[in-house]
Order: sequence, then C-alpha cells, then structure tokens
Amino acid sequence: MEQQPNQPLNIEISEEIAEGTYANLAIITHSNAEFVVDFVNVMPGTPKSKVKSRVNLTPMHAKRFMKAMVDNIEKFEAANGPIGDMEAIEIPQFWWTYITGLVLPIHSLLCITIISLGAHNDMIY
Repeated sequence: MEQQPNQPLNIEISEEIAEGTYANLAIITHSNAEFVVDFVNVMPGTPKSKVKSRVNLTPMHAKRFMKAMVDNIEKFEAANGPIGDMEAIEIPQFWWTYITGLVLPIHSLLCITIISLGAHNDMIY
C-alpha cells in the first residue's frame, strides 16, 4: 500500500479558549505515568486562589513541550533581548496548605515544583 504524504493538521479553537487565561503561578507534579501542570492566577492581598487551567501530559510530551519552550524562548530573546529572571520568592503558608491538603495524598505523585510566572516583584505570592 502506498504511503500518503503528511497532511496538514487542521486545528480549531473556540472563542472562549482563544481568549486565554492569565497565570502567574504554575504547580507542576508528576508520577511515573504523567505530568500535571496547574496554572494559577494569584492576586495581591488575597489569601486564596483557584487553579485556572490544568494540563496533563505524558512524560514524552512533557519533555517535547519543555524543548519547544526552550526553543521559543531562545527565538524570543534573539529578537527582543534577554528575559530577566525573577528573584527567588517565598511561597506563603496557604500554598503549602493547598499542596499538603490536596496534592500529597495522591500517592502516585512523586514531585512538586512551584514556579512563579508573575512579572511583578511586588505581588504577594
């Protein structure tokens, strides 16, 4: 049987999804079978925030995603200059309560990483 050439991928996006969701914090957990990335929008002065979006990835797709991000950041910096790193921040108690109360009881999760994505150093995390 003759092999078909690769067809272009037709991807559709709804208006609601196309608007996007702002996040300034990511909580990354993984097990031997998947990576879970929770995106959160933490507002200054509020003691509680909700996960706005969750993305589940296989380990292979997580690694491919990481490589794609590195490639895109390198291209962005080549065109716009270096992106400054944020200083290390201290995560307040309410985040550890969230993690301890909701994430850790899932015994298959082996690692938790919290990444502040915020651009404002004066925000309360």
